Amino acid sequence: MAKRIGIIDFDTSHAYQFAARLNHRGIGEDQWVDGAEIVVGCPGKSIIYPERIPQELAQIKKLELPIVETPEEMLKYNLDAVFIESNCGQQHLERAEFFLSHKLPVFVDKPFACSRKDAVRMFELADQAGVPLMSSSSLRYAPEIVAYKKKMERSETPCVAAITYGPAEQNPLNPGFFHYGIHAVEMLYALLGAGCESIACVSGKSGDMATGVWEDGRIGSVRGDRPDRGYGFVAFSQRAEHFTVSTQYIYRELLKAIIQMLETGKSPIDPKETIELVTFIENAKASADNHGLTRPLPQ
Repeated sequence: MAKRIGIIDFDTSHAYQFAARLNHRGIGEDQWVDGAEIVVGCPGKSIIYPERIPQELAQIKKLELPIVETPEEMLKYNLDAVFIESNCGQQHLERAEFFLSHKLPVFVDKPFACSRKDAVRMFELADQAGVPLMSSSSLRYAPEIVAYKKKMERSETPCVAAITYGPAEQNPLNPGFFHYGIHAVEMLYALLGAGCESIACVSGKSGDMATGVWEDGRIGSVRGDRPDRGYGFVAFSQRAEHFTVSTQYIYRELLKAIIQMLETGKSPIDPKETIELVTFIENAKASADNHGLTRPLPQ
């Protein structure tokens, strides 16, 4: 039986894009995802892009979904899980706390949080509720990233370093890489996993560059571009390999991972890695604000 999902906060295109794929409406069959459906939506509130809500609401209404005004009303729809879509990471703890208190599994869209403190607290609440909690950029599940990881699993020569890049439009409510640059950070963590010990970051008009050193000596760098030059990565194993990354199927693949969480009761991403990713971005911003001073990452 398909999982019943509610979706809240319509200040991002993800609200419609996810609903279309799960409900098999308004999008090509090659994008459909089985195993769940959106059964109710709540436009919510936005402190970052309030002007987007009416636009997204108009799109979602084309899917003929029931629309309610409050999180409390969503609970009447016998939900199995909730997607929190707000573009602003500072709103996510309050949103997650409500649904986790009702023991509902939650997917929190990027950025999961804008501080390590909030990230840790959300996972504490999920543990207390006994339900899974997940957050991820869709770029983690880009086919090129997934294929390279599988290749490394079969290889005798590990990946010793990686550079990822992507657009990094900025917004003070999602400071530093938390806004759009988080996609490139997520790609880096998909390739290298957790274990970063220190980070240094510089920022300029054309973009940001953050470099972390992992506990086993690997080095990972993230380039946030302004203007947008697309997504890609360079991975260093036996040789350096450059890959451009397509966004054609990233929403579809992310949704498959979320449904896996709902079916297994466990996030496919270790919570410690998600918390470290938030910590990486928080300390990258602090480093950039201090002229590139290297900062240790709290463990």
